[in-house]
Amino acid sequence: MSARTTHSIAHFTAPFVLGGVEGQLPAGDYDIDHDEELVDGLSWLVWRRVATFIHLPARTVRNPTSQLVAIDQTELEAALTRDRENAA
Repeated sequence: MSARTTHSIAHFTAPFVLGGVEGQLPAGDYDIDHDEELVDGLSWLVWRRVATFIHLPARTVRNPTSQLVAIDQTELEAALTRDRENAA
């Protein structure tokens, strides 16, 4: 089975909380990785997301160490939605 990782950046204008991550995270831009696997047996390419990871700390924080933490994609989307609604 083939696999791939796609990358995106999540922008938060205010501190936020995600399940699986201890405490509140500061506002900023966070690198997000999505691991996907190819669904076999179809006549076209279909990728299924199997994991989502956030890179800690935020991109703007210069820190010699970093973490890659597994998170729930649905929680990430909800946190981003709340952030956009609160910024408006």
